[in-house]
Amino acid sequence: MPYINVRGVEHYYEWVKKPSGSLVKPVMIFMHGWAGSARYWQNTADVLSEQFDCLLYDLRGFGRSRGKATIAQASESVAESESPQQESEAIRELTYELEEYADDLAALLDGLHIQRVYIHAHSMGASVATLFFNRYSQRVERGILTCSGIFEYDEKSFSAFHKFGGYVVKFRPKWLSKIPFVDRMFMARFLHSSIPDSERQAFLQDFLEADYDAALGTIFTSVSKAQAELMPQEFAKLTVPTLLVAGEYDKIIPAEMGSQAAALSDKVEFAMIPGTAHFPMLEDAPTYLQRVQEFLQITTPEPQGS
Repeated sequence: MPYINVRGVEHYYEWVKKPSGSLVKPVMIFMHGWAGSARYWQNTADVLSEQFDCLLYDLRGFGRSRGKATIAQASESVAESESPQQESEAIRELTYELEEYADDLAALLDGLHIQRVYIHAHSMGASVATLFFNRYSQRVERGILTCSGIFEYDEKSFSAFHKFGGYVVKFRPKWLSKIPFVDRMFMARFLHSSIPDSERQAFLQDFLEADYDAALGTIFTSVSKAQAELMPQEFAKLTVPTLLVAGEYDKIIPAEMGSQAAALSDKVEFAMIPGTAHFPMLEDAPTYLQRVQEFLQITTPEPQGS
């Protein structure tokens, strides 16, 4: 499997490409949400690879990428110009602030010698992408944010969320995936329409394998008073043409939150996918892809004989 050292931590990535002759395609990079991995973007990337070279990667501490718990492994790939001690110290200085994950993406693009991209991001990954759009706007052609939005700070509800989230992250026995139908129970809150069994099982496995510090740390940084105050400002100053897609029945990030975020900038288009919740790209792939292709100004060829 391909890995690249990003700011001292090994990150998993993969390309989804289709032959294009001499044509050089633009790059579209996909970013996943909390406790997930790039795996659930595979089908979307397969379709869009007709027009783009699609780059999927796992965020630091999630999926197949390393977390702080594997510093020793990451240090093995230290550059010759740096000592293992210097590399380990750099890793320890990394935090789980979403701004840090935006900087991770910039370093990833530098490492792969990619200058300018389209970005397709979901949930927590979409928050990271929004920050990236404003920090590195010169590197982004267009952006697609799926299941993102702004929310108001409520100390009591946030505190309860953090407490519950801490229990959820702490109690993740590996044998949980062996219990029949547990994947259905795990995904019930995230879905309105059904998705394949293999997709649900992959989500559960990603959750169980997520790095403890990363999973817990990003709960506190992505749902916080600071983030609630910051994100409206970030949406308001967007200069990158952006499509914000919401699921009609999303309980995690309700569509209304997405609509409010989109209204803050004339650079943002809002689209709601009926009959879906937190994973519209999987729950209704045809409708989702049609809306994305319209935004990207991609025309789907008519079937022969039509």
